Amino acid sequence: MAARGVGLLTRLPLHSQRRSRVQRSIPRHFSCPGTVAANFGSEEQPLGGSEDKIPKKRFSEVQKERREQAQRTVLIHCPNNINEKKFLKYLSQHGPINKHFFYESFGFYAVVEFCQKDSVNSLQSEALTPNMSTESAIPFKSRFLNLKLKNLSNKIPEQLCAQTSNQSPPSSKKLFELLNYAESIDDQLHTLLKTFQLTEENVRLRHLTCSLIEDIAAAYFPGCVIRPFGSSVNTFGKLGCDLDMFLDLDEIRKPDVHKNAGNFLMEFQVKNVPSERIATQKILSVIGECLDNFGPGCVGVQKILNARCPLVRFSHQASGFQCDLTTNNSIALKSSELLYIYGSLDSRVRALVFSVRCWARAHSLTSSIPGAWITNFSLTVMVIFFLQRRSPPILPTLDSLKSLADAEDRCILDGNNCTFIRDLCKIKPSGNTETLELLLKEFFEYFGNFAFNKNSINIRQGREQNKPDSSPLHIQNPFETSLNISKNVSQSQLQKFVDLARDSAWILEQEDKGQPSPSSKQPWGLAALLLPPGAAYPSLSKKKKKLMSEKVKGLLASIKSSSTDISKDTYGKRAISTQA
Repeated sequence: MAARGVGLLTRLPLHSQRRSRVQRSIPRHFSCPGTVAANFGSEEQPLGGSEDKIPKKRFSEVQKERREQAQRTVLIHCPNNINEKKFLKYLSQHGPINKHFFYESFGFYAVVEFCQKDSVNSLQSEALTPNMSTESAIPFKSRFLNLKLKNLSNKIPEQLCAQTSNQSPPSSKKLFELLNYAESIDDQLHTLLKTFQLTEENVRLRHLTCSLIEDIAAAYFPGCVIRPFGSSVNTFGKLGCDLDMFLDLDEIRKPDVHKNAGNFLMEFQVKNVPSERIATQKILSVIGECLDNFGPGCVGVQKILNARCPLVRFSHQASGFQCDLTTNNSIALKSSELLYIYGSLDSRVRALVFSVRCWARAHSLTSSIPGAWITNFSLTVMVIFFLQRRSPPILPTLDSLKSLADAEDRCILDGNNCTFIRDLCKIKPSGNTETLELLLKEFFEYFGNFAFNKNSINIRQGREQNKPDSSPLHIQNPFETSLNISKNVSQSQLQKFVDLARDSAWILEQEDKGQPSPSSKQPWGLAALLLPPGAAYPSLSKKKKKLMSEKVKGLLASIKSSSTDISKDTYGKRAISTQA
């Protein structure tokens, strides 16, 4: 059979592809749909790949590099018919350009990274505050700029116009095409990962957005840092996910021991408030007002200050991101670092997490609206826990990572021990060689039969523990161990998860048995799991109806038997048995 990529280069019959069970690793570099030749160098670390090609940089090193990149970058709103070559030549007057790309989101935009920060200052010094005929402009000088063409008469040939980079996930139809024409279930999981993961351009745009918000916050708090956390940085983010960020004021508070040497101690004059929560609310209130009134591209600003974790929610129209801004959320950043480590230790981790999350979303087990649903974070922790339980384990426990930590790794946040090894090179890789196909099926079987009624999930120790409370689903917070990250999940939603997990395990079992028939053109493997129950395998609906019928018959028989026993006991002929 001819080798084939995920781009539908050739079209063999579905059954011939379905029978191929060839294990394939993810390519080192992905060619993202719509990506322009933006001169992205080979030095960029890939977000996925086989174990020997997984990035070994520390999380802190990656974030530092991304922040420095963003500080050298500008966001420019451009005319649709911009000549790319002339555009770059014009900008190069201010200094050499390192990277650039174009994209569309409520307009046509260019992201341009200079080699030096001075080039950004030079470009800003040339920019003008626009004159408005009917409105008045607020003269805020940011790195979000607008480019106009002086001569509109010259029509630019289409081949010279800038091409855009895709920032959106594929349609459901396109996804099913890609999955159906994959060579194996393993290949399907890799294909889904490649299709949905954040592109290099999207990651850059996220860090640039945080940097632009930092410029606004720095007007009130010089030296502050806006740090992204969650899916944007933990390697598990998918195209279209929200951008979570927090205002880090710890850098401002850190004392300089060298400057405070001697007999004198100099302190800033500050205003005092009764509690840290009130201080957080006041800070976010001011930043929210600033974003609403002065922040270019920031729309729909909501100040949600009475929540358990106060935040400012807004849309950054130019980037297309929905943003949540909090303050001093260091534990959330530490959780992001932990997931980064787990996602970088083995190439199968991210592929399995992406597939389970996509499966859950397809069946409405997760939702972007807060409620009784399972969250993506909970699903990710469940996958990690499952991989810790394999023999041999694919992922180490958090306690194991803690035991490998050096003195420099020690971290205590709000009284919680958040210590673990941060150097990926010091963590021994797993000897487990199980395929993704097997792991996916075993994941559904494992949690389809998990004793949720009495056990909790704990990735710190990597084993089940007795539930400390009556929550339907209990997943211990890795760092704030007294908290349950799935406390919101209802019994009905948990039961729905269990039922769907069992159904999915059954479907994958039929794949092993060679069903459906080779002449069938219905979705198979992972694609079949994303369809509504019974759509891919009608026999599954019949099987469930038969099981339900048997359950009802058994229940009626049990009730009838109990009624007979009670009747006999009433007349003193036989006592009711109390044995289970």
